[in-house]
Amino acid sequence: MRVNIHAIQTGTVDIKTAERIRKPGGLIRVFTDSRWTEWLPIYTWVIDHPEGIIVVDTGETSKSSDPNYYPHWHPFYRGSLRMNVRPEDEIGPQLGRMGITQKDIKTLVLTHFHTDHAGGLHHFPDTEILVSETDHRLAGGLGGRLRGYLPNRWPECFSPEPIAFEPESFGPFEESYKVTKAGDVLIVPTPGHTPGHVSVVVNTEDVTFFLAGDTSYSQNLLIKRTADGVAPRASVAIDTLDRILRLADSRPLVYLPTHDPESVGRLTEKRTLRASL
Repeated sequence: MRVNIHAIQTGTVDIKTAERIRKPGGLIRVFTDSRWTEWLPIYTWVIDHPEGIIVVDTGETSKSSDPNYYPHWHPFYRGSLRMNVRPEDEIGPQLGRMGITQKDIKTLVLTHFHTDHAGGLHHFPDTEILVSETDHRLAGGLGGRLRGYLPNRWPECFSPEPIAFEPESFGPFEESYKVTKAGDVLIVPTPGHTPGHVSVVVNTEDVTFFLAGDTSYSQNLLIKRTADGVAPRASVAIDTLDRILRLADSRPLVYLPTHDPESVGRLTEKRTLRASL
């Protein structure tokens, strides 16, 4: 079966340098850092599979340009995040321009619930949505809002399915979940950036594509085993990075994190992680 992966860029995001690369002080440094990164892409992924379209993450909504969209009482939104998303950048219109309708979409997978990954949920009213049960719980209600999530922006119809991981190992990952009956599209747990963060693996005849969400902000940071500044526990994040690196040692692997400007080039050229070392 032939499987194709397409990248959709849903605008750009600007964050503090202490969010991309962990500094002493962890999350507090994110709030106090005065330096910004360059504008980073917000990629979502479309897996064109014979069993149906699988979408990974939703990107952000253009409503994020409204100064009243984000809660300014929260220190992260008050001074540590900038978005540039036009209406035509949203995932819904872009899927439409690709000729993809709601009935074509088999499944939506969220790697985690941060707003630049879940802000486009309103474009998927009738889609099966798979999420981390841990992250869904942490992101909901008042507690979720205090942690920086936006459950008040989720659609009223939002009723996701928790990912039921099976004790079937995939390389260094002890659990996995098969999204397709063919077993060539899998979800693996990749905690670190958030406690329940997940990634999507697409196995093809010649390479494995690792749709990594925010396991790291770039491939270079993966190679350097560098945790980000948002991860609650750096040791957990680094353990996940080590598992990805071990997986890349065992097979040709193309690493595709959400905010790496070089991800699309690696996807197009099937440039493996091992070849970059």
